[in-house]
Amino acid sequence: MANNLISTTFLFILSSIIFLAKSQPFSTSLPRSTLRPERENVTRLHFFFHDVVGGPNATAVRVAAAPITNTSPTGFGAVVIMDNLLTEGSNPNSKRVGRAQGMYASADMSNMSFMMVNNYVFDDERFNGSTLSVLGRNPVTLPVRELPVVGGTGVFRFASGYAEARTFFVNETNGDAIVEYNVYVLH
Repeated sequence: MANNLISTTFLFILSSIIFLAKSQPFSTSLPRSTLRPERENVTRLHFFFHDVVGGPNATAVRVAAAPITNTSPTGFGAVVIMDNLLTEGSNPNSKRVGRAQGMYASADMSNMSFMMVNNYVFDDERFNGSTLSVLGRNPVTLPVRELPVVGGTGVFRFASGYAEARTFFVNETNGDAIVEYNVYVLH
């Protein structure tokens, strides 16, 4: 009987706490200054993206394909996961500034174009631990491509902007590529 009374008392107290707990509204308007500084920065980043798809040290690996991928002139349906080196210069041995981690997929049946989902993870002193997120269409045969910056973390919290990509080098034999990026970020 004592155990039953303790159990009933405990359940009564617990349900009272839950019932009386003050609920939070789903959304609340906050002043702009709560999350964003009055003055925003514009930063230009310049780096080279090293897409290594061939050999034992590949940093971009195809993980999925559609039934028509191997017969499609654009490789339609191929999905590639990457962890590519970002450097200050075009030489892979130049100063490392971070990694491009994410994926790209051949998403156009007529033209060579990738759907890119990237996080640029920076480890250079000033931006160490900060990231930029890029999501967009990359028609790789154009001389200059523009992709939107859709967000970021750390120094780049609330980032928006765009990235310009220019193919610097392509190894026609194995598909390795070096792409030059100029990224303009409002943060």
